[in-house]
Amino acid sequence: MHIATLMLLGSGELGKEFAIAAKRLGCRVVACDRYADAPAMQVADACEVFSMLDGEALRAAVEKHRPDHIVPEIEAIDTAMLGTLEAKGWHVVPSAKAVQLTMNRDGIRDVAAKELGLTTSAYAFATTCEEALAAGETIGFPCVVKPVMSSSGKGQSVAHDAEELARAWDYAVANMRGDRRQVIVEQFIAFDSEITLLTVSTKEGILFCEPVGHLQLAGDYRESWQPAALPAAALQSAKEQAAKVVTGLGGQGLFGVEFFIAGDQAIFSELSPRPHDTGMVTLISQSLSEFELHLRAILGLSIPAIDFHGPSASAVILADRESSDFRFEGLGDALALGQSGTPVEVRIFGKPNTLKNRRMGVALARAESAEQARARAVQAAGCIAIQYS
Repeated sequence: MHIATLMLLGSGELGKEFAIAAKRLGCRVVACDRYADAPAMQVADACEVFSMLDGEALRAAVEKHRPDHIVPEIEAIDTAMLGTLEAKGWHVVPSAKAVQLTMNRDGIRDVAAKELGLTTSAYAFATTCEEALAAGETIGFPCVVKPVMSSSGKGQSVAHDAEELARAWDYAVANMRGDRRQVIVEQFIAFDSEITLLTVSTKEGILFCEPVGHLQLAGDYRESWQPAALPAAALQSAKEQAAKVVTGLGGQGLFGVEFFIAGDQAIFSELSPRPHDTGMVTLISQSLSEFELHLRAILGLSIPAIDFHGPSASAVILADRESSDFRFEGLGDALALGQSGTPVEVRIFGKPNTLKNRRMGVALARAESAEQARARAVQAAGCIAIQYS
């Protein structure tokens, strides 16, 4: 007898860790993705292969497996169908409204700025290059251009003039997810740092993890660490804003709320209503990882405390080419870097093929300081080589 049946929409590395957590608590997991043998499928009870943007295929999978909870793990989903399913009594995590608003930057940004009064940068939306150029002139240069639907910073770039903005439009459209040719043009913030505040909405209230700092290169996550150093006033502001937006969206689960930190000011950037890639660090930093927290909140289980083990970091393991015939070497060398009290761990995601700059795994480390943990995680990731046949 299962505790609950969970249907994962998207079955990448985040979904795999969530599925492992769910299996440990006796849940049945159905993993769905657009390709076979996705990471979460390797540890699930059942799987379905279809595009999450195919609403009828999504409906058929739900009716076939009859999950207690539908758990989105990616952005590119037919959110209108999720709304239809919720209206018919199916439970979408954390809610269809939250997923619909956050899958696209235009929805969540307007709610954050106009309805909830959060601190945001100046912004405008554009559906053509001409509209983007006009937005750039109004907002001023430099400005940041992003697709309204993407993940891990893909398609994001900075434009310093109109010529660069036109190229940024092309880059954003080429790297968007879904079928909407729309971008957000926003004011460039001279921020001190970026953080992810993992915020857990439970039946008993709202909890926060230690703030996560992160490094992005080419618009994609490369490192993350806890705790991120920031002024107490900025952290308090981030918590207040995160609580406000999570409460406004409704539902229970873990939210990855991103902020720019500029002095004592926390400026809302984005929100994901699910575990966040930068939160992989919680696999070694906390008593309950972000995946376990998400699961407990969904199931309505108690979360008495989130015990922080100490400064920790993650560093990704990247492929440098496309291949379906490869192997990993150096795992022993990476794990040998761990010491008593300051462990090193590795997660290999199990993706069936490599692509250039595709995340294939992550190294995790604890140390006496966040800086030392970052150095150790990067060193461990560097020990692991992908060999191609």
